[in-house]
Amino acid sequence: MERIKFGTDGWRGVISEDFTFENVKIVSQAMADYLREKKIGKREIIIGYDARFLSKEYARLVASVLTGNGIRVILSDRIQPVPCVCFVIKDKKAAGGIMITASHNPFKYNGIKFKGEYAGSADEATTKRIEGFLYKNKPKEMDFEASQRIDLTPPYLQFLKSFVNLEAIKEAPLKVVVDSMHGAGKDYTAQILKGGKCQVITIRGEENPSFGGVNPEPILENLKALMDKIKEEKADVGLATDGDGDRLGVMDNKGNFVNPHQVLSLLTLHLIESRGWSGGIVKTISTTSLLNKIAEKHKRRIYKTPVGFKYICELMLKEDILIGGEESGGIGVKNHVPDRDGLLSGLLLLEMIALKKKPLSQIQEEMRKEFGTYLFQRIDSEYPVDKRDILIPTLRKKPPKELADIKVKEIDASDGIKFILEDNSWLLFRTSGTEPIIRIYAESDEEGKLEKIMEAGKKLAFSI
Repeated sequence: MERIKFGTDGWRGVISEDFTFENVKIVSQAMADYLREKKIGKREIIIGYDARFLSKEYARLVASVLTGNGIRVILSDRIQPVPCVCFVIKDKKAAGGIMITASHNPFKYNGIKFKGEYAGSADEATTKRIEGFLYKNKPKEMDFEASQRIDLTPPYLQFLKSFVNLEAIKEAPLKVVVDSMHGAGKDYTAQILKGGKCQVITIRGEENPSFGGVNPEPILENLKALMDKIKEEKADVGLATDGDGDRLGVMDNKGNFVNPHQVLSLLTLHLIESRGWSGGIVKTISTTSLLNKIAEKHKRRIYKTPVGFKYICELMLKEDILIGGEESGGIGVKNHVPDRDGLLSGLLLLEMIALKKKPLSQIQEEMRKEFGTYLFQRIDSEYPVDKRDILIPTLRKKPPKELADIKVKEIDASDGIKFILEDNSWLLFRTSGTEPIIRIYAESDEEGKLEKIMEAGKKLAFSI
């Protein structure tokens, strides 16, 4: 068994292999040691969990270790989305939160996410400090009072209702299909919108630890059930949330997948044009250049970060940020928590459709006519470890002068290596630090050109 190592804002592992009760105790004790070092006093830690196998039992175990270390705990009494836990941290001015989830990963995984007192993803300094406490002290356990297990949902759902123009959405004669992918999103959107003209049909809303055999990641290949239901019901829009409810996938009224870059861009325009809110736009290095165009038109500052919402969170805490998003479907907005919220993102999209009184496909086309065409592709490929470790350094030393017969005009090496071409198309390489995998991303304005750039990228990667 490998030693525990933290990744993005927490630790994950395969259930029964790495993610065992014993290892959960070890991680819980390290988190308790970290929290005691911070001297959090009488402030509570909020603990939630998703629908994965044994998540409820793992959450109780975390609570017992924290309680054994004299830390006050509020434990959810049912499955909750991550943004709900984050909201309660902020609402109760808690010292932080812990979520038992492996997010969008396959059902055999589970994990522990740590959320800071600011109700967002733990930064690298925090996770490194928690890692430093691993194996230092023997886990202490103590039972906790049943009265500390509560339903965290009501204040969160009430907040969502107050955040959006609920009346406009409920009065819009829309038919919406929501696919919760058997995860923590459950039927919450239907609950929020009940009692109006807007009809919400929930599919895969039942809790299922195996997620029905489909990875709970709201990408095209996993959303056939949603596509079929949209066509069957002649629905206006489809919304899908991932395993822990913090990411959003979207399909339009024609059953076409709307990629996360387009969703983020549509919501950015909506918050600027319909709400008139101030603030800059944050995107990760792998996210569309369309946001640069939108920022330029509306005179908004644009920020670029490495991949990982924790970097967006850091900016949301320091600057006036309107919206921040990543290529994988995670979006955070101002006046909420500095973290992703798939349910709120879906409601804001419905608000946009209701106010514009136009089909989503038409709204997209209008955006395309104003700002141009932005097509995106990503592949994750197995890649030899010996090549993985030298790919990026080699490309930094000897970068190509052109790709697909288009000159390279700029190189960004802030996360992996990104080649920006003369026509503003781009190609990005990133490697995994833990797996023999290479990720290649590309964006262009024409399908044929995009394919050529991607092929040039694959050829370049595998020639090293």
